[in-house]
Amino acid sequence: MKRVYLDHAATTPVDPEVAEAMARVLRESHGNPSSIYAEGRAARALVDQARVEVAAAIGAEPAEIVFTSGGTEADNLALRGALKARRGDEKNGLVVSAIEHHAVLDTAHDLERHAHVRVSVVGVDGEGRVDPADVAREIDERTGLVSVMHANNEIGTIEPIGEIGPICRERGVPFHTDAVQTVGALDFDVRRIAVDLVSINAHKFYGPKGVGALYVRRGTPLATMQTGGGQEKGRRTGTENVAGIVGLGAAMRTAAARRGTESARQAKLRDRIIDGVLGRVPDAVLNGHRTERLPNNANFCIAGVEGESLIVALDLEGFAVSSGSACTSGETEPSYVILALGRDRELAKGSLRVTVGRATTEADVEAFLATLPGVVERLRSVATVTV
Repeated sequence: MKRVYLDHAATTPVDPEVAEAMARVLRESHGNPSSIYAEGRAARALVDQARVEVAAAIGAEPAEIVFTSGGTEADNLALRGALKARRGDEKNGLVVSAIEHHAVLDTAHDLERHAHVRVSVVGVDGEGRVDPADVAREIDERTGLVSVMHANNEIGTIEPIGEIGPICRERGVPFHTDAVQTVGALDFDVRRIAVDLVSINAHKFYGPKGVGALYVRRGTPLATMQTGGGQEKGRRTGTENVAGIVGLGAAMRTAAARRGTESARQAKLRDRIIDGVLGRVPDAVLNGHRTERLPNNANFCIAGVEGESLIVALDLEGFAVSSGSACTSGETEPSYVILALGRDRELAKGSLRVTVGRATTEADVEAFLATLPGVVERLRSVATVTV
């Protein structure tokens, strides 16, 4: 049985060129980038070159890139570091959207419980879009940071950060966006977007797991969240993961070069999936905005089935898909993102996320569409008998 991988929002396969670049580092460069002798200088040069590549892909300056262990750490550093830096100004207010990744929402609520941060949560409409006017209403003289993701990892909806950023800038409030799902797929240029902090994660665009970055616009206050050797100009200390950082740089370079043609190709596959599921599966509804969504993301609620059962059944048929964020797999409660759209709890339990990638073909999509209706019908029959 041919396996068809349709869960690229969870993680992507490492690009062969990226893997080779990392392998070369592991074979040939063992120096510590903080050492001043030849081996250390060679490792430092690799880190510096990767910093240039990451910066170039988003229109930033190399000095504005801070390497992290991934998107979760980047989100934590952005929220905790920005608010800690403004503690003396009594700027303890944080505004977030209701559908942020757990790395933002859980951090926000932890800060609320333990650091006396006042958290304001802005809701979304039925398509998962934040209204910039709602964000504006939540900002006051105590607000120290606004965090709204660029696109949601579950439902794929792209948020209007181009409108939210200027509101924050006019009020003098730093603006953070989790762009983990978008920097490899959409045109993202910090010279054209009023954003001060941007989270990036390598394994979402064919790089390695365990490495990411935080863009910090020059002049944005940011306190360190861990102490030690002072690496990354003191903003994120700890010996650098040289091979991973090289992989991040190579993946960013490749993604930027392929983004235009590949995202357009994936969008056609995405639309084929949306049309096919809505046309072939009774009582299936699309989650998220129909057009303002990630080019590879299709997300549905399918009445009469449990999401986890659907994922297992499709797995047995050779298809890897998900019911939502991979970070919450195994949970039986419906997704808070789907509930935020206004879906009832029973319907929300039948969520299905299908995300295509570079290797996905039209034949893969057609095979999935041919298989899904029968799987859904079978699960509904079992549920009816059980009841």
